[in-house]
Amino acid sequence: MKFYVSTAFLDVKEVVDVAKAADDLGYDGMGIPDHVVNLETLATPYPYTKDGSRRWEAFTHWPDPWVMIGAIALVTERLRFVTTVYLPAMRDPYSAAKAIGTAACLAEGRLELGIGVGWCEEEFTLMGQRFDRRGKRTDEMLELMRALWQPGWTKFSGEFYTTPRLEMEPTPPHIPIYVGGLSDVALRRAARNDGWIGDLIDTARAIESVEKIRGLRAEKGLSMDDYTVITPLTDAFTPEHFARAESAGITGIITMPWMFYSGPQATFAEKVDGMKRFRRDLALDG
Repeated sequence: MKFYVSTAFLDVKEVVDVAKAADDLGYDGMGIPDHVVNLETLATPYPYTKDGSRRWEAFTHWPDPWVMIGAIALVTERLRFVTTVYLPAMRDPYSAAKAIGTAACLAEGRLELGIGVGWCEEEFTLMGQRFDRRGKRTDEMLELMRALWQPGWTKFSGEFYTTPRLEMEPTPPHIPIYVGGLSDVALRRAARNDGWIGDLIDTARAIESVEKIRGLRAEKGLSMDDYTVITPLTDAFTPEHFARAESAGITGIITMPWMFYSGPQATFAEKVDGMKRFRRDLALDG
């Protein structure tokens, strides 16, 4: 079982120091969320709360994930970095591929691309991208970006993007792609790729989703060997809880350890102490 420390809602000035502490303490990775802007008024309800309200307050920091990963990759040695999640269809594929590939080079193979199709129509509109058919565009973008990340010349012809013969350097190390989301469509997309990223859900629902993915991959003759499942769990706190999740195929946990001990207003010192206590309480250090 791997443990990823989430940078969600952190002050951007803290992220580098939190990452260095996580690296020193033996955590496996960092989860890096993505939003470009936070619009004051939305007609689109947030899909991951019961009342449609957003989980964050106005003026919460949302640093660019690729700038942030580039920065923390250079001050850490072991940590992997996963986006939780990045929305390719809200960008053009060439700029996205360049930014992701550059960050992957700086991270020297420690980058894991977590993607989603997005929920906020107003943010897509502001970015000049169509909200409809974003799932199909995402699938095609992933195919195109994988081609752009290969050495040599690339030529691509799809329904949405036509690419003349070109090359994009630097060529990054292999970038595994994980798909976020809880819907059946999201799980089908995840089954076609290298992994799945869950949301704030309980263990039973996470296991149910893993079983669905297992069945979908079996239909295509694919196993779960080397398949990655990363999710936060709302009801896992003890070694026994995490052992149950691991035995069901969940390979990684996204967590904010200080939340268990000091809450959302934790100081930096309390965050570091929380990360230490979490590892000690779970006997992660032997």
